Amino acid sequence: MEHEHNWERKLIEKLASASLNEQRSARRWKIFFRLAWLGAFVAFVGLMFADFESRSNAAAVGQPHTAVVSLDGVIDSESNATGKMLDGLQAAFEDSNTRGIVIRANSPGGSPVLSGMANDEILRLKKLYPKVPVYMVVEEVCASGCYYVAAAADRIYVDKASIVGSIGVVSDGFGFDKAMEKLGIERRLATAGSNKGMGDPFSPKNPQQEAIRQGLLDEIHAQFIAVVKQGRGKRLADDPDLFSGRVWLGSSSIKLGLADGMGSVGSVARDVIKAENVVDFTPDDDLASRVARRIGVSFSGGVRAMLGDTRWH
Repeated sequence: MEHEHNWERKLIEKLASASLNEQRSARRWKIFFRLAWLGAFVAFVGLMFADFESRSNAAAVGQPHTAVVSLDGVIDSESNATGKMLDGLQAAFEDSNTRGIVIRANSPGGSPVLSGMANDEILRLKKLYPKVPVYMVVEEVCASGCYYVAAAADRIYVDKASIVGSIGVVSDGFGFDKAMEKLGIERRLATAGSNKGMGDPFSPKNPQQEAIRQGLLDEIHAQFIAVVKQGRGKRLADDPDLFSGRVWLGSSSIKLGLADGMGSVGSVARDVIKAENVVDFTPDDDLASRVARRIGVSFSGGVRAMLGDTRWH
Protein backbone atom coordinates (compact mmCIF):
# COMPACT_ATOMS: atom_id res chain seq x y z
CA MET A 1 0.00 0.00 0.00
CA GLU A 2 2.77 2.44 0.92
CA HIS A 3 4.52 1.63 -2.39
CA GLU A 4 1.37 2.61 -4.30
CA HIS A 5 1.17 5.94 -2.43
CA ASN A 6 4.83 6.69 -3.27
CA TRP A 7 4.14 5.98 -6.94
CA GLU A 8 1.14 8.31 -6.97
CA ARG A 9 3.11 11.02 -5.16
CA LYS A 10 5.96 10.80 -7.68
CA LEU A 11 3.53 11.00 -10.60
CA ILE A 12 1.86 14.09 -9.11
CA GLU A 13 5.26 15.70 -8.55
CA LYS A 14 6.27 14.99 -12.17
CA LEU A 15 3.03 16.46 -13.50
CA ALA A 16 3.39 19.51 -11.29
CA SER A 17 7.01 19.97 -12.36
CA ALA A 18 6.08 19.65 -16.05
CA SER A 19 3.30 22.20 -15.61
CA LEU A 20 5.64 24.59 -13.82
CA ASN A 21 8.28 24.25 -16.56
CA GLU A 22 5.64 24.88 -19.21
CA GLN A 23 4.51 28.02 -17.39
CA ARG A 24 8.11 29.23 -17.10
CA SER A 25 8.71 28.62 -20.81
CA ALA A 26 5.51 30.45 -21.72
CA ARG A 27 6.52 33.34 -19.46
CA ARG A 28 9.97 33.54 -21.09
CA TRP A 29 8.50 33.65 -24.58
CA LYS A 30 5.97 36.26 -23.47
CA ILE A 31 8.83 38.40 -22.10
CA PHE A 32 10.82 37.84 -25.29
CA PHE A 33 7.99 38.89 -27.62
CA ARG A 34 7.15 41.91 -25.47
CA LEU A 35 10.77 43.02 -25.55
CA ALA A 36 10.99 42.33 -29.27
CA TRP A 37 7.96 44.53 -29.87
CA LEU A 38 9.39 47.14 -27.54
CA GLY A 39 12.70 47.02 -29.43
CA ALA A 40 10.89 47.41 -32.75
CA PHE A 41 8.93 50.35 -31.33
CA VAL A 42 12.10 52.01 -30.01
CA ALA A 43 13.79 51.50 -33.39
CA PHE A 44 10.74 52.98 -35.14
CA VAL A 45 10.69 56.01 -32.83
CA GLY A 46 14.44 56.44 -33.29
CA LEU A 47 14.04 56.37 -37.05
CA MET A 48 11.21 58.88 -36.81
CA PHE A 49 13.48 61.22 -34.86
CA ALA A 50 16.28 60.61 -37.36
CA ASP A 51 13.87 61.33 -40.20
CA PHE A 52 12.69 64.49 -38.42
CA GLU A 53 16.29 65.59 -37.96
CA SER A 54 16.98 64.81 -41.61
CA ARG A 55 13.93 66.81 -42.68
CA SER A 56 14.98 69.69 -40.42
CA ASN A 57 18.42 69.51 -41.96
CA ALA A 58 16.88 69.49 -45.43
CA ALA A 59 14.74 72.50 -44.56
CA ALA A 60 17.83 74.40 -43.45
CA VAL A 61 19.56 73.52 -46.71
CA GLY A 62 16.93 75.56 -48.54
CA GLN A 63 18.10 78.79 -46.91
CA PRO A 64 21.47 80.46 -46.30
CA HIS A 65 23.48 78.32 -43.90
CA THR A 66 26.87 77.34 -42.57
CA ALA A 67 27.93 73.88 -43.75
CA VAL A 68 29.69 71.65 -41.22
CA VAL A 69 31.84 68.64 -42.10
CA SER A 70 33.56 66.48 -39.50
CA LEU A 71 37.09 65.10 -39.53
CA ASP A 72 37.03 62.48 -36.79
CA GLY A 73 39.48 59.83 -35.64
CA VAL A 74 42.73 58.48 -37.00
CA ILE A 75 43.44 59.32 -40.63
CA ASP A 76 43.91 55.98 -42.36
CA SER A 77 42.32 53.88 -45.09
CA GLU A 78 40.33 51.81 -42.61
CA SER A 79 38.49 54.72 -41.01
CA ASN A 80 38.21 56.64 -44.30
CA ALA A 81 38.09 59.81 -42.19
CA THR A 82 39.40 62.09 -44.95
CA GLY A 83 37.27 60.36 -47.59
CA LYS A 84 34.07 61.10 -45.66
CA MET A 85 35.21 64.65 -45.01
CA LEU A 86 35.92 65.29 -48.69
CA ASP A 87 32.58 63.82 -49.77
CA GLY A 88 30.87 66.18 -47.35
CA LEU A 89 32.93 69.14 -48.55
CA GLN A 90 32.04 68.44 -52.16
CA ALA A 91 28.32 68.45 -51.34
CA ALA A 92 28.66 71.57 -49.19
CA PHE A 93 30.48 73.52 -51.91
CA GLU A 94 27.92 72.48 -54.51
CA ASP A 95 24.99 73.76 -52.40
CA SER A 96 24.17 77.29 -53.57
CA ASN A 97 22.97 78.32 -50.10
CA THR A 98 26.26 77.51 -48.38
CA ARG A 99 27.76 80.75 -47.09
CA GLY A 100 30.80 79.18 -45.50
CA ILE A 101 32.17 75.80 -44.45
CA VAL A 102 33.42 74.67 -41.07
CA ILE A 103 35.54 71.54 -40.75
CA ARG A 104 35.03 70.25 -37.21
CA ALA A 105 38.34 68.55 -36.28
CA ASN A 106 38.90 65.83 -33.69
CA SER A 107 41.85 63.82 -34.96
CA PRO A 108 45.37 62.90 -33.77
CA GLY A 109 46.54 62.58 -37.37
CA GLY A 110 47.67 59.53 -39.28
CA SER A 111 48.74 58.81 -42.84
CA PRO A 112 50.81 61.61 -44.41
CA VAL A 113 49.69 60.43 -47.85
CA LEU A 114 45.95 60.69 -47.10
CA SER A 115 46.48 63.96 -45.23
CA GLY A 116 48.36 65.42 -48.19
CA MET A 117 45.68 64.28 -50.62
CA ALA A 118 43.00 65.89 -48.46
CA ASN A 119 44.97 69.14 -48.31
CA ASP A 120 45.33 69.19 -52.10
CA GLU A 121 41.63 68.50 -52.61
CA ILE A 122 40.55 71.28 -50.26
CA LEU A 123 42.77 73.74 -52.14
CA ARG A 124 41.30 72.54 -55.45
CA LEU A 125 37.72 73.02 -54.22
CA LYS A 126 38.55 76.46 -52.86
CA LYS A 127 39.76 77.50 -56.32
CA LEU A 128 36.53 76.22 -57.87
CA TYR A 129 34.38 78.04 -55.29
CA PRO A 130 36.40 81.14 -54.31
CA LYS A 131 33.43 82.88 -52.67
CA VAL A 132 32.95 80.13 -50.07
CA PRO A 133 35.41 80.39 -47.15
CA VAL A 134 36.64 77.28 -45.33
CA TYR A 135 37.40 77.37 -41.63
CA MET A 136 38.79 74.68 -39.34
CA VAL A 137 37.39 74.48 -35.81
CA VAL A 138 39.48 72.32 -33.50
CA GLU A 139 37.55 70.79 -30.63
CA GLU A 140 39.73 68.32 -28.71
CA VAL A 141 42.75 67.66 -30.91
CA CYS A 142 44.15 68.49 -34.33
CA ALA A 143 47.68 67.14 -34.51
CA SER A 144 50.13 65.81 -37.09
CA GLY A 145 48.21 64.74 -40.23
CA CYS A 146 45.10 66.57 -39.04
CA TYR A 147 47.06 69.82 -38.91
CA TYR A 148 48.39 68.98 -42.40
CA VAL A 149 44.75 69.10 -43.51
CA ALA A 150 44.00 72.21 -41.43
CA ALA A 151 46.74 74.17 -43.17
CA ALA A 152 44.48 74.36 -46.23
CA ALA A 153 41.76 76.26 -44.32
CA ASP A 154 41.39 80.02 -44.54
CA ARG A 155 41.44 80.30 -40.76
CA ILE A 156 41.81 77.93 -37.82
CA TYR A 157 39.84 78.35 -34.59
CA VAL A 158 40.53 76.48 -31.36
CA ASP A 159 39.43 76.11 -27.77
CA LYS A 160 41.92 77.27 -25.14
CA ALA A 161 42.51 73.62 -24.13
CA SER A 162 42.62 72.10 -27.63
CA ILE A 163 45.73 70.10 -28.58
CA VAL A 164 47.35 71.55 -31.71
CA GLY A 165 50.56 70.97 -33.66
CA SER A 166 52.85 67.92 -33.83
CA ILE A 167 54.36 69.06 -37.13
CA GLY A 168 56.72 66.13 -37.51
CA VAL A 169 57.02 62.58 -38.85
CA VAL A 170 57.59 59.36 -36.93
CA SER A 171 58.55 55.82 -37.90
CA ASP A 172 58.82 53.25 -35.13
CA GLY A 173 59.57 49.56 -34.74
CA PHE A 174 61.43 46.99 -32.66
CA GLY A 175 64.77 45.20 -32.81
CA PHE A 176 64.96 41.57 -31.66
CA ASP A 177 68.42 40.68 -32.96
CA LYS A 178 70.12 40.87 -29.52
CA ALA A 179 67.44 38.68 -27.93
CA MET A 180 67.76 36.15 -30.74
CA GLU A 181 71.52 36.07 -30.26
CA LYS A 182 71.12 35.26 -26.55
CA LEU A 183 68.61 32.52 -27.34
CA GLY A 184 70.81 31.04 -30.03
CA ILE A 185 68.35 31.75 -32.83
CA GLU A 186 69.76 32.31 -36.31
CA ARG A 187 68.00 34.65 -38.74
CA ARG A 188 67.95 33.28 -42.29
CA LEU A 189 66.76 36.10 -44.53
CA ALA A 190 67.22 35.98 -48.30
CA THR A 191 66.53 39.04 -50.48
CA ALA A 192 66.94 40.05 -54.10
CA GLY A 193 68.03 43.67 -53.82
CA SER A 194 70.44 44.96 -51.19
CA ASN A 195 67.82 47.07 -49.41
CA LYS A 196 64.80 44.80 -49.75
CA GLY A 197 65.04 43.67 -46.12
CA MET A 198 65.44 47.20 -44.79
CA GLY A 199 63.85 47.61 -41.36
CA ASP A 200 63.67 43.88 -40.65
CA PRO A 201 63.29 43.70 -36.82
CA PHE A 202 65.16 40.39 -36.59
CA SER A 203 68.32 41.64 -38.30
CA PRO A 204 70.98 43.99 -36.87
CA LYS A 205 70.73 47.70 -37.73
CA ASN A 206 72.38 48.61 -40.99
CA PRO A 207 73.85 52.17 -40.95
CA GLN A 208 73.31 52.64 -44.67
CA GLN A 209 69.68 51.54 -44.49
CA GLU A 210 69.06 53.67 -41.39
CA ALA A 211 70.36 56.66 -43.36
CA ILE A 212 67.90 55.87 -46.15
CA ARG A 213 65.07 55.59 -43.64
CA GLN A 214 65.98 58.90 -42.03
CA GLY A 215 66.18 60.51 -45.45
CA LEU A 216 62.60 59.42 -46.18
CA LEU A 217 61.39 60.87 -42.87
CA ASP A 218 63.23 64.14 -43.48
CA GLU A 219 61.73 64.46 -46.96
CA ILE A 220 58.18 63.91 -45.71
CA HIS A 221 58.85 66.36 -42.89
CA ALA A 222 60.06 68.96 -45.39
CA GLN A 223 56.85 68.48 -47.40
CA PHE A 224 54.79 68.94 -44.23
CA ILE A 225 56.66 72.13 -43.30
CA ALA A 226 56.25 73.54 -46.80
CA VAL A 227 52.49 72.93 -46.73
CA VAL A 228 52.13 74.59 -43.33
CA LYS A 229 54.20 77.60 -44.41
CA GLN A 230 52.21 77.93 -47.60
CA GLY A 231 48.90 77.76 -45.75
CA ARG A 232 49.76 79.91 -42.74
CA GLY A 233 52.20 82.31 -44.37
CA LYS A 234 53.35 85.31 -42.33
CA ARG A 235 51.04 84.37 -39.46
CA LEU A 236 53.63 81.83 -38.26
CA ALA A 237 55.94 82.96 -35.47
CA ASP A 238 59.69 82.57 -35.79
CA ASP A 239 60.05 79.83 -33.18
CA PRO A 240 62.64 77.01 -33.44
CA ASP A 241 60.20 74.54 -31.83
CA LEU A 242 57.45 75.17 -34.34
CA PHE A 243 58.39 72.23 -36.57
CA SER A 244 59.98 70.06 -33.88
CA GLY A 245 56.98 67.73 -33.57
CA ARG A 246 55.74 69.08 -30.22
CA VAL A 247 52.16 70.07 -29.46
CA TRP A 248 50.64 73.15 -27.83
CA LEU A 249 47.40 74.06 -26.14
CA GLY A 250 45.02 76.14 -28.20
CA SER A 251 45.77 79.34 -26.31
CA SER A 252 49.50 79.03 -27.08
CA SER A 253 48.91 77.95 -30.68
CA ILE A 254 47.33 81.34 -31.42
CA LYS A 255 50.46 83.17 -30.28
CA LEU A 256 52.57 80.95 -32.54
CA GLY A 257 50.35 81.56 -35.55
CA LEU A 258 49.20 77.94 -35.75
CA ALA A 259 45.64 79.17 -35.08
CA ASP A 260 43.81 82.44 -35.61
CA GLY A 261 41.57 82.71 -32.57
CA MET A 262 39.17 81.11 -30.14
CA GLY A 263 35.94 79.76 -31.52
CA SER A 264 33.43 76.94 -31.75
CA VAL A 265 31.28 75.74 -34.63
CA GLY A 266 28.39 77.87 -33.37
CA SER A 267 30.41 81.02 -32.79
CA VAL A 268 32.16 80.81 -36.17
CA ALA A 269 28.82 80.28 -37.93
CA ARG A 270 27.25 83.20 -36.08
CA ASP A 271 30.07 85.72 -35.82
CA VAL A 272 32.40 84.95 -38.73
CA ILE A 273 30.30 83.46 -41.51
CA LYS A 274 27.17 85.35 -40.41
CA ALA A 275 24.90 82.36 -41.13
CA GLU A 276 23.56 80.90 -37.88
CA ASN A 277 21.70 78.02 -39.54
CA VAL A 278 24.09 75.08 -39.37
CA VAL A 279 23.76 72.10 -41.72
CA ASP A 280 25.88 68.99 -41.20
CA PHE A 281 27.08 67.61 -44.54
CA THR A 282 29.13 64.78 -43.04
CA PRO A 283 28.09 61.51 -44.75
CA ASP A 284 26.18 59.21 -42.39
CA ASP A 285 25.35 55.51 -42.39
CA ASP A 286 22.51 54.58 -44.72
CA LEU A 287 19.00 53.93 -43.36
CA ALA A 288 19.24 50.13 -43.67
CA SER A 289 22.42 50.06 -41.57
CA ARG A 290 20.82 52.15 -38.81
CA VAL A 291 17.70 49.92 -38.74
CA ALA A 292 19.76 46.71 -38.65
CA ARG A 293 21.98 48.02 -35.87
CA ARG A 294 19.11 49.19 -33.66
CA ILE A 295 16.94 46.11 -34.16
CA GLY A 296 19.99 43.90 -33.63
CA VAL A 297 20.66 45.49 -30.25
CA SER A 298 17.01 45.15 -29.22
CA PHE A 299 16.83 41.53 -30.36
CA SER A 300 19.95 40.52 -28.45
CA GLY A 301 18.57 42.18 -25.32
CA GLY A 302 15.35 40.19 -25.68
CA VAL A 303 17.21 36.91 -25.99
CA ARG A 304 19.24 37.61 -22.85
CA ALA A 305 16.05 38.44 -20.92
CA MET A 306 14.33 35.26 -22.13
CA LEU A 307 17.16 33.03 -20.97
CA GLY A 308 18.12 35.08 -17.95
CA ASP A 309 16.29 33.08 -15.22
CA THR A 310 17.85 29.72 -16.13
CA ARG A 311 21.38 28.35 -16.14
CA TRP A 312 22.66 31.40 -18.06
CA HIS A 313 22.83 33.30 -14.76
